[in-house]
Amino acid sequence: MQLLSDRILNMATSATLAMAAKARELRGEGKDIIGLSLGEPDFNTPDFIKDAAIQAVNDNYNSYSPVDGYADLKEAIITKFKRDNNLTYTPAQIVVSTGAKQALANIAGVMLNKGDEVILPCPYWVSYSDIVKLNDGTPVEVKTSIDTDFKMTPDQLEAAITPNTKMMWFSSPCNPSGSVYTKEELRGLADVLAKHPNIYVVSDEIYEHINYGQGHASIAEFDDMYDRTITVNGVSKAFAMTGWRIGFIGGPEKIARACNKLQGQMTSGANCIAQRAVITALNADPSSVKYMIDEFKIRRDLILDLLGDIEGFKSNTPDGAFYVFPDVTHFFGKTLKGKTINNATDFSLYLLEEALVATVTGEAFGNPNCIRISYAASQEQIIEAIKRIKEAVS
Repeated sequence: MQLLSDRILNMATSATLAMAAKARELRGEGKDIIGLSLGEPDFNTPDFIKDAAIQAVNDNYNSYSPVDGYADLKEAIITKFKRDNNLTYTPAQIVVSTGAKQALANIAGVMLNKGDEVILPCPYWVSYSDIVKLNDGTPVEVKTSIDTDFKMTPDQLEAAITPNTKMMWFSSPCNPSGSVYTKEELRGLADVLAKHPNIYVVSDEIYEHINYGQGHASIAEFDDMYDRTITVNGVSKAFAMTGWRIGFIGGPEKIARACNKLQGQMTSGANCIAQRAVITALNADPSSVKYMIDEFKIRRDLILDLLGDIEGFKSNTPDGAFYVFPDVTHFFGKTLKGKTINNATDFSLYLLEEALVATVTGEAFGNPNCIRISYAASQEQIIEAIKRIKEAVS
């Protein structure tokens, strides 16, 4: 009898976490690795949020929390959705989870049956495909390119739809490309979906506040998409709270109830102290974290300028998140310091071993032509990292 399940044997390891582990291993050998692989702000959680957590400890919050979140946290989430996204939800439509990743897993677990297809515009966040497959769904990848800023067009969406299409998942701002769909572009996708009323949308908006000018739009804002969209968000990125592990959804009540039911059998409620702190975070004006966004924009411009001086890197200008996703096909088939580069994975490993810079292969995100470079690092680290990369490929 086989020890491990087919489910786990067929699941890919998270490429971002694998690269981070490899970088830690090399650091343990004494090598000076610059990590530009993880999607984690290098800022500390703001003091006013930490103070709220300390207060919760002193107020003796230590018991199991409601499965779908504290009532006053759900009210803060409702206020946030109305203030920031012009979306109106009731408490029964909100579910708080242990990070946005669990929220996504809940949605897949309650909505997908064997053979259901989920459209994923490429590139997509590394875990989407395996979460879908783990829940017996079939990912349908829609290829985009750097020339269209990695955005799926309405025609591409229409062409990907089959009688088995159950859902479309996407993120805006996008991890890994930093692309941001405008309201007009979302309307174009919604016009296609209007012809297919049985298709639901997961809109991952975890990076919504890390936006460099054009503003954020939610597809659920459209009246004809509201009842068919599950909006996923959380506090990890904008508030530098990755380790606090709080995410949430707003969506149709029937789906929210099902997520609550599933979560009740899997993990129950999220961390009680973190939930109390998130109430304070979400009730604050988004301008309270603008200093982080301003710094990320400076770093974006810096890294694009530096990459522009390296022959073979083709970059566009991302409008959000904190990643660049350059096309590196120029190096495919070439031999660098005795190592042949056949694909983005080879190139990413080469940069780790030769330049001592950790990035992530685009293959993990459904785009084998690119690598993801995070600029959630200091300006000094970015300058040194790109200097090393330039020397390694020259």
